[in-house]
Amino acid sequence: MAKSANLDPSEWVDRYGDYLFRFAMLRLRERSTAEDLVQETFLAALKDRGSFSGNSSESTWLVGILKHKIMDHFRHQAREAPLEDGDLREQPDPSSFDRSGHWASGPTDWGGNPADLYREKKFLDQLTKCLAGLSPNHANAFTLREIEGADTGEICKVLNVTETNLWVILHRARMQLRGCLETHWFKKSAGKGS
Repeated sequence: MAKSANLDPSEWVDRYGDYLFRFAMLRLRERSTAEDLVQETFLAALKDRGSFSGNSSESTWLVGILKHKIMDHFRHQAREAPLEDGDLREQPDPSSFDRSGHWASGPTDWGGNPADLYREKKFLDQLTKCLAGLSPNHANAFTLREIEGADTGEICKVLNVTETNLWVILHRARMQLRGCLETHWFKKSAGKGS
């Protein structure tokens, strides 16, 4: 039996608005787009509240709707924007590796537990800033893979890229994020400045 009668849409914005906005901001990196998709989420939920089965909480149901809105946004962005990442068949930057293919200088030891770090608001703010510095294709690929946990086939379909191109895009995104976070977060955290 559907529990839609228990839903009170008049409380959604107060109860879930901030959470949904933070969820969207981390993935979209644009305030106006995040706000728009959260509003679209509330409108879609209001329209389809009769489909709420009660098998999950209201917040989980709303997050699910928002995830679909975000994926649709990524699909639209991939269709509309030309691929600006250059020739994706080229090899990764060789200056990062020595002659034997090993890292010339390995990643800085970030220390601590990554899961604990991910819960820190200041770190998430810096991660969002670093993601915003990537091209939309790089940022969307990273977000879908590492934050959403989407599989390769789904990401390729959403971004309209081949699997080989996706791996190059992800490599570049990770390298750029590594550099940004090491400069703007970990060096500052260690007291080294930037």
